[in-house]
Amino acid sequence: MGIVFGAVAPHGFSIIPRIAEDAEGALATRAAMEELGRRFDAANIDTIVLAGPHGIRVAGHIAVSVARRAAGKLSRNGNTVELNVPIDLELAHEIAASAASDGVPTAEISWGGNRISQAGFPITWDAITPLWFLGHGNHVEGHGDVLAPDPDGPDGPPVVVIAPSRDLSRQTMIDFGRSVADTAERSGKRVAFIASCDWAHTHLESGPYGAHPDAKPVDDKIVASIRDNDLKAQLALTDEEIQNAAIDGMWQTLMLAGVQERVALRPELLSYEAPSYFGMIVASYTPE
Repeated sequence: MGIVFGAVAPHGFSIIPRIAEDAEGALATRAAMEELGRRFDAANIDTIVLAGPHGIRVAGHIAVSVARRAAGKLSRNGNTVELNVPIDLELAHEIAASAASDGVPTAEISWGGNRISQAGFPITWDAITPLWFLGHGNHVEGHGDVLAPDPDGPDGPPVVVIAPSRDLSRQTMIDFGRSVADTAERSGKRVAFIASCDWAHTHLESGPYGAHPDAKPVDDKIVASIRDNDLKAQLALTDEEIQNAAIDGMWQTLMLAGVQERVALRPELLSYEAPSYFGMIVASYTPE
């Protein structure tokens, strides 16, 4: 089959209900993620390929998870969530090999045991937050809540976790996305590509990165690139704009742009808000 679903999803983990009941103000984002989860469920996904900025990174390479399972925990204000999910090893190896043959430097990453059957892969908020809403939390119909996964229940779809190095060019991200799409098609699996992204982190002076006037204009450009179905418009962002706004999503969305070179995906912007110091976008991508 190939890529049958795509998304731009945030990773501010206060949107997970068990972390913060009020989502720390990001209630529109939480509602949009719940809708994204419903669309994901309807797509009957076999494997999730998730690209995020905060996992294990390798300078000059795109890191690909190759281990038996991926696991991590998030805690805030005494509240904790935890995920332990299977990795699609076959697809992970194929993605890494295909990208390398296309000239994209890749690194296969695992942790712990030297045998794959004994190795793990650590994940953090950039993977846990989207996965919580996409197949790895129990969606409670009519309650608007996502509960902890049932430890005795079935696993959600296996994953392949990707982390780009920012040493690589923007064009390399597009090239990698094409390789992912080609590999997914050859696999015969129904694959979702998720770009885990937050946007300008300089909306508030009291935030950890301070405030900068480029924050909102840069977020506006990102929103427009999604609405206009033109993710490659992000290639026009200057290095100064990227640094001033402190975005962390462009690299992953350019991978999605590469996917779109192979698969016609129609975007729908579900939400944008910046209730604190950083911006969050939820968008779904479905086949034309």
